[in-house]
Amino acid sequence: MNLSKYILILTLTVFITACTSNTIYKKPKDLIAKDQMVDLLVDMYLANAAKNVKTKKLERKINYMPLVYEKYGIDSTRFQTSNLYYMSLIDDYEAIYKRVDAQLRKMLDTTEASLKTIDSLKKVERKSKKKLPNKNKFNKEKILKTIAEEQK
Repeated sequence: MNLSKYILILTLTVFITACTSNTIYKKPKDLIAKDQMVDLLVDMYLANAAKNVKTKKLERKINYMPLVYEKYGIDSTRFQTSNLYYMSLIDDYEAIYKRVDAQLRKMLDTTEASLKTIDSLKKVERKSKKKLPNKNKFNKEKILKTIAEEQK
């Protein structure tokens, strides 16, 4: 083998070993428990997604993260140190994110099913010759609020 092949092999070896770091960070004193981390991440994803949704006052780009931190009684630094620690334990981190994904998918499925039910009921009401009295009208916001409360 010539020198260029040795250099190539050496470079690839250094690159591969650099990409597979086995660094495990020291467990923080105020580590967020895994169960709470799952709930926190779910709320963070929802808060991030809600940033671009118009409010009743037609406002957008509202940062809801401070409300999430307040809900869990933490600050961004505590989240960052806990998140970094769990990231260094890739199996734990993967398990956490699988649970986050499952919760978000369940919420999506529930919301989609509710919206389909609301749409079906509205179609029935439109087809009906006699309109339903106001007290029986279906309030989309009220139904979604009830669903959200049930999921807590």
